[in-house]
Amino acid sequence: MSGPTVVLGVIGADCHSVGNRILEVFFTGEGFRVVNLGVMVSPLEFIDAAIETDARAILISSLYGHGEIDCQGLRDLCVEKGLDKIILYAGGNLVVGKTPFAEVEAKYRNMGFDRVFSADSDLKQAAGLLRQDIRTSFGEG
Repeated sequence: MSGPTVVLGVIGADCHSVGNRILEVFFTGEGFRVVNLGVMVSPLEFIDAAIETDARAILISSLYGHGEIDCQGLRDLCVEKGLDKIILYAGGNLVVGKTPFAEVEAKYRNMGFDRVFSADSDLKQAAGLLRQDIRTSFGEG
C-alpha cells in the first residue's frame, strides 16, 4: 500500500538536480508515492502530471532564484485545469538576492502556495505538514 501521490520537480530553466533527488528519496521514505519530473519542468508539466496521477500535492523546487517568475499564475492554472484542491509547496532559493524569508513566504503565499520552505528547512517537519494538509484537504494521508 502506498501513500498519497505527490508530484515533484525543479521548475523553469533551473537544472539543479541533486536536491531534487534528495527530496524524492526522502519523501518516498516517508511513505509518499513520488512522481519526480526532474529538472527544467514547466508549470503545465506539473499540472498534467498531477492530473494523470491523481496527485494530492505539487512540490516545486527552485535553486537558481527565479522561482518567483516561474511560479507566477500556477494556482490559477491549477484551478483552470480542475485542480482546485491541489496542495502547492515551494522550496529552495526562491528569489534573487538577500530577501528576508518572511517576505519570500508572503510573496509565494500571495501567489496561492500553501506552504513555502527555505533551502535549509527541516524535511521531517515538511513531511508532517504535507500529511496534515492532505488530511485537511482530501480527508486522507
